[in-house]
Amino acid sequence: MHRYLVRPGQKVDLDAIDPDETRFAPGGKAETKKQNGTIQSRLAELQELLYAGHEHKLLVILQGMDTSGKDGTIRHVMGGFNPVGTRVVSFKKPTSDELDHDYLWRVHRQVPGKGEVAVFNRSHYEDVLIVRVRELVPKAIWRKRYEQINAFEKMLADEGTVILKFFLHISKEEQRARLEARVANPTKRWKFKHGDLEERELWEDYGKAYEDALEKTSTEWAPWYIVPANQKWYRDFVVGSVLTDRLDGLHMKYPEPDLSAVVVK
Repeated sequence: MHRYLVRPGQKVDLDAIDPDETRFAPGGKAETKKQNGTIQSRLAELQELLYAGHEHKLLVILQGMDTSGKDGTIRHVMGGFNPVGTRVVSFKKPTSDELDHDYLWRVHRQVPGKGEVAVFNRSHYEDVLIVRVRELVPKAIWRKRYEQINAFEKMLADEGTVILKFFLHISKEEQRARLEARVANPTKRWKFKHGDLEERELWEDYGKAYEDALEKTSTEWAPWYIVPANQKWYRDFVVGSVLTDRLDGLHMKYPEPDLSAVVVK
């Protein structure tokens, strides 16, 4: 999965990256979907180890255009996680209280503690994305935030947080198909908002904002992965594989309890 890693300093051109790519799928769609089940089971085991060990922390950040599949990724990749040690955080429009503080204040309150997994469905990156595209703050302010975000994430990493960031990359044509399917399906129609169409008109502006964010904030301690996400099953495979490899690399073990005072009668 290193092909999808954005290396520090690497230039990013989203138009040159195929969102339909499935080249690393093991045996095609059917076989990969079976593999995804195995990956989900292994991730559930690793999350239990992380929770029991109470040493490491995992922060997963999901970003992408509307309909890119953030909810689906959480459901299909991390659906086996124990809710006791897992939090999914969705950052909406800041409240008045949040606006009275710095833009990272509400984010810092949601980062994982020892033994926890926190999944950000959108994140602090909205403060260099939507605020830039919609001109909600001056350029002089959001330009400084790349460096501030890197410093914030470096502090989290130094304090023991494993940070993995995924940009779910879909095409504009695929987004159109998903929006149309959303409107046509009575069980998903509630997700549709007219604002989705307004945001779609700003596709190129968001693309440029994402390219800058990916280039400027992919670091050794908090790397970005650009995930081809037109094919949902392949998206799940890539994200699940990266998570599994990283957590396996921690070589976690269950803690040994003190059994010296245990008497079995």
